[in-house]
Amino acid sequence: MSPRARVAQIGFLLAVIGGIALALAPIGFRMAWWPLRVSILYLIGGALVIGALASVVSLIAAVLTRRAPDRQGFGMAIAGVLLGLIVGGYPAAQYAKARSVPPIHDVTTDTANPPVFVALAAARRAAPNGLDYAGGEVAQLQKQAYPDLTTLRSSLAPAELFARAAKIAAEGWQVVDSAPQDGRLEATDTTRMFGFKDDIVIRVRAADKGSELDLRSMSRIGGSDIGTNAARIRVFMDKLRAAGA
Repeated sequence: MSPRARVAQIGFLLAVIGGIALALAPIGFRMAWWPLRVSILYLIGGALVIGALASVVSLIAAVLTRRAPDRQGFGMAIAGVLLGLIVGGYPAAQYAKARSVPPIHDVTTDTANPPVFVALAAARRAAPNGLDYAGGEVAQLQKQAYPDLTTLRSSLAPAELFARAAKIAAEGWQVVDSAPQDGRLEATDTTRMFGFKDDIVIRVRAADKGSELDLRSMSRIGGSDIGTNAARIRVFMDKLRAAGA
């Protein structure tokens, strides 16, 4: 193998190593092989660095091998560039997204009087993020970042609004407790990649001209949810409005 092709091989191997690190990050955490910090800082962070390095090395190799008479290693160099961009690009996009949203993990449509967890209270107390709503700065950060997340007001009777909300919740989440008489529904949603558990509580109350619904979504672990809870609330509210609420 020529020295130029060897450079292409090194770039491609770096991309593969980065890909393995990226794949092991969620697998190792879900299997309890190591704590979340290891997955985020070392494996995903390492994948970003290794992926970027692989892309640079492979790009250099592509230039070198393209000029070679036999172009040996050119295909591997291109593959290394593409794989390196994928491996480094995903964590880079996630870090960029994390910086674009507030570092909060508890989002609600009513920051003054958020819905309260009852059935999930014990699970929340046992979780690193606890049970209580922090309010104060957290509420201000949410209002600035997600001003659209507000109480849903409906002309439907409370019982009808609750029934429609409960149907939508059951389609996407694991319902833990449904108490129509209290206008409260609690559920848990599991994220796809890392399997994080996020808890949701829905509150329906009578209003002057029908009813109103508030929703709270809170992660059990992690200082920042990278916008996941806000996105979950938006999707649910959109579905509820589409259902005629």
